[in-house]
Amino acid sequence: MNTSHTSDISESARSTWTGMVPVEDTALAVTDTGGPGTPVVYLNGAYASQRHWRRVVAELGPGMRHITFDERARGRSKSSADYSFEACVRDIDAVLDARGVERVLLVGWSYGALLGVHWASRNPDRALGVVGVDGPYPVGWTDETGHDEIRKVFRRMKPMMPLVRPLGLAARFSAELHAELAIESHHLHAALEPVLDGMTVPVRYVVASGEALGSRDDLQEQMRKSIDPVLGRNPHLKVSSKVTSNHGSILRKDSPAVREVAALDRRDH
Repeated sequence: MNTSHTSDISESARSTWTGMVPVEDTALAVTDTGGPGTPVVYLNGAYASQRHWRRVVAELGPGMRHITFDERARGRSKSSADYSFEACVRDIDAVLDARGVERVLLVGWSYGALLGVHWASRNPDRALGVVGVDGPYPVGWTDETGHDEIRKVFRRMKPMMPLVRPLGLAARFSAELHAELAIESHHLHAALEPVLDGMTVPVRYVVASGEALGSRDDLQEQMRKSIDPVLGRNPHLKVSSKVTSNHGSILRKDSPAVREVAALDRRDH
């Protein structure tokens, strides 16, 4: 056992640490507030960065240990040859291992919520619970017509990507790869029902209202309704609140995640 490394982790866990965590061919920008409180790891939207959680972290305050990080080629993290969903799942393990965290609450927004339930389903002994901020919903486009639509959207967005990256609307890779990862996400959402049925840790949904940027025809409201059958089958899953903010503004304008994280923390302690 490397006692000096263990000592470093123990020391840094008592105070805020910001740095880079190496994983595979890349390195992730991580912030860990430290402290003795319940560890909470925040999982970003597909192209967002850890800065999107500032309000939630500030409102929850120093009673918890907040761990945020930027995914590959987002925020201050480095590029990689692998941006797949499975790589993102491995990144959660890498961050928790690097910071010496065994059991954790997971709070995910959008794509991050999908990551959260998958990680918790694979690690039920380590997950204290999951708060899903407007996700994940068990529905997605899996036919070629839907995939062609996704590719068209990202082709149209290509000239704007350098401008929207600072807003968390694009990563530092090609428009074509954005499209393929979005298609992967749709497949994963469409296959999510068995994962949700098998969840044995508490999952709390905080549901947004209205449509997000680029969405139309009440598509997102239809997606939100897809959770209803699963809620009826698995008592571990609950919709805790529905707020007036839309998908893109929910973290900025509402603080439901704060209440749900605090409630899960009280439940397990």
